Amino acid sequence: MKIQTFSSTIRRKEMDAVLTCMVAEKTGPGKMNQRLCQYAKEFFLVDGVVALRSPAIALKYALKALGLAAGSGVMISALAPAWQILALEDMGFNPIVLDVSGETGLVIADNVAEGMRNGGRVLLIHETMGIVPNFTALAELNVPIIEDISHSVGASLNEKNTGSFGIFSICGLEEYDSMTAGGGALLMAPERRNWTVLKKYTDMAPSTDTLPDINSALAFVQLKEFNKNEAVRKEIYEVYIRSLMQGKHKTFSQQNEYVVPSVYSFPVILSGGMKDVKQYALRKDVEIVEAYGNSVIALREEELESCVQAKSLLLRCVFFPLYPRLGGVQTAKVAKVLATLP
Repeated sequence: MKIQTFSSTIRRKEMDAVLTCMVAEKTGPGKMNQRLCQYAKEFFLVDGVVALRSPAIALKYALKALGLAAGSGVMISALAPAWQILALEDMGFNPIVLDVSGETGLVIADNVAEGMRNGGRVLLIHETMGIVPNFTALAELNVPIIEDISHSVGASLNEKNTGSFGIFSICGLEEYDSMTAGGGALLMAPERRNWTVLKKYTDMAPSTDTLPDINSALAFVQLKEFNKNEAVRKEIYEVYIRSLMQGKHKTFSQQNEYVVPSVYSFPVILSGGMKDVKQYALRKDVEIVEAYGNSVIALREEELESCVQAKSLLLRCVFFPLYPRLGGVQTAKVAKVLATLP
């Protein structure tokens, strides 16, 4: 049987929580949404949280709270998910797409400084692959930051959690995010002064913008189980790293001794083309996919010729299966493939 690249890790607890909402006919936004927000506030150590129906809706409220004028430049990574550029254009903002570091896949301070010279007013930073950006260097630029921690839940820098470095932060709850609710997002404000402003807008949000209880129930259990699931992911990651070191390919490095990264799948940066590796893995019943197949640069490749590092990673980076439900036998099978890649 083929080992699929992703699994949402939905177990009995998640199913029971959703079923309880369905039986009670509490499927719209209500008490479960409130419970999720309160628990997320405690988990992420932020001042306020609101649960919304999509990351794009969360971004809309974050930019409203910042008071950003229509047409303003918002900087995003070329490797960020494609929804970011589409949402910004739909809201009437000017997306300024930045290249990344080839070592981490993240935008760095030099990229952001250039983006600011080109009209960037706000930085929306996607913490791809669970790697934490150099927020010390970014803070020196004095630019408002919105964190997207959809892949970096549980990571930290100097014992400070991701989600608490920006003015606002977005934690996606989509199918392939670190946690899933079948869709949705948490929008958070680390500091009270910013939460006070954000709350004025979100308190007026229509129910069609607010995460329903049926999704909130799933997200609530996913968040409660996160640390246990993350421990399993890290165990698998260590097995994979040892295997990958036997070959000629590599993965991303977290270049800061004060960082605790989180595990989001297992990205492999290939030394050559993707075709032979994909065919080899498939013959071994292991499915792999392009790591940035749904990214900004994948959507607008011809327009972003200057994003050289992002283009290189688009063509050479793939995901191998890594998730808590994988099991020992399948983990060993994937590890063997990693050690013998052509």
